[in-house]
Amino acid sequence: MGDDLFDVVVVGGGPAGATAAHDLARLGRKVLLLDKAGRIKPCGGAIPPRLIRDFEIPDELLVAKVRGARIVSPTDRRIDMPIEEGFVGMVDREPFDEWLRCRAAAGGAERRTGLFQSLVRDADGGVTVTYRRRDGEAGSGQAAGLATVRARAVIGADGARSEVGRQSVPGADKVPCVFAYHEIVRTPDGGAVDFEGSRCDVYYRGSLSPDFYGWVFPHGRTISIGTGSAHKGFALRPAVGDLRRCAGLEGVETVRREGAPIPMQPARRWDDGRNVVLAGDAAGVVAPASGEGIYYAMAGGRFAAEAVHAFLATGDARALAGARRRFMKQHGRVFWVLGIMQRFWYKNDRRRERFVSMCGDADVQRLTWQAYMNKELVRARPMAHLRIFFKDLAHLFGVVAP
Repeated sequence: MGDDLFDVVVVGGGPAGATAAHDLARLGRKVLLLDKAGRIKPCGGAIPPRLIRDFEIPDELLVAKVRGARIVSPTDRRIDMPIEEGFVGMVDREPFDEWLRCRAAAGGAERRTGLFQSLVRDADGGVTVTYRRRDGEAGSGQAAGLATVRARAVIGADGARSEVGRQSVPGADKVPCVFAYHEIVRTPDGGAVDFEGSRCDVYYRGSLSPDFYGWVFPHGRTISIGTGSAHKGFALRPAVGDLRRCAGLEGVETVRREGAPIPMQPARRWDDGRNVVLAGDAAGVVAPASGEGIYYAMAGGRFAAEAVHAFLATGDARALAGARRRFMKQHGRVFWVLGIMQRFWYKNDRRRERFVSMCGDADVQRLTWQAYMNKELVRARPMAHLRIFFKDLAHLFGVVAP
């Protein structure tokens, strides 16, 4: 049992789990990173400068550098939003996630490939984790295809509708989700296509999503074209087909198609009060309105690692609640503001039209990019906020034309 006794088992090797495993290994903890492999989540792949700085992401992982966005309204009005300083990095999730896992292993975490099955609490307060091995992996004295390890703590970073959360954290299975779908296509070689490799295109149109938006994001040699919706009856694949026609990308080669549930709001509780804590999509940390998840997943993974490290040092399970508390203190207000914005401005095409019109305002653009790139609400420009407030009211009451 000695080789299979860990301080922490991290279930899930995406950005949240790989970050947590890396941080804990660097703190001297014996860590197992358990990942099922072979699954790529649909994702636009945008990472802001703060993520690049905080998590030391090398430049070679960036497949594109975005210098601005184009916002497209229901009536095809197009508003350009240039980034005044800096850029937003774009990554392909498959190599990006694998690089994060390799970094965790280089830092001292052990990697295994397997599908989490269950966790059972031991009499000594630890946890036995059962997982299904890949075909061909050895394992003596255990049921065919199954393996077990023991740990003092578990981090569930196994995505939306987390199985770790469902089995251990009350209410974790009640987090509402949207379903996202995208198609990865080859980047065309010039021609008449209105596409730029340094620009993200965002379409606000009810036919493409009744409650979210459609995106066309550059990835160097490829492009991510996708949409999402919480409306169960909304057909995402035909909507992406329409989006490809709108963007002039209908005839380009499709590399692959991906779909997955995405959480809509942070779970009310991330830990079980004993030795399990959630991170990433399992904890529900995808930003409303923007759908951004990579930065928040990695930040949540780091907070989870710090909370588990404190728990292991003290034996006080109350330390586990610190992961959610610290995350919400730092990002909860942003999530609240974005949630209100999405519920109001994405409600119908008339409001979407006004929302896109607002995006043409220089103050709105400047504060939007500053908040997005630095991951905090900008408080240093009170007059700009005041001007935006009155402009919002004017659009809300129809005083100005959309």
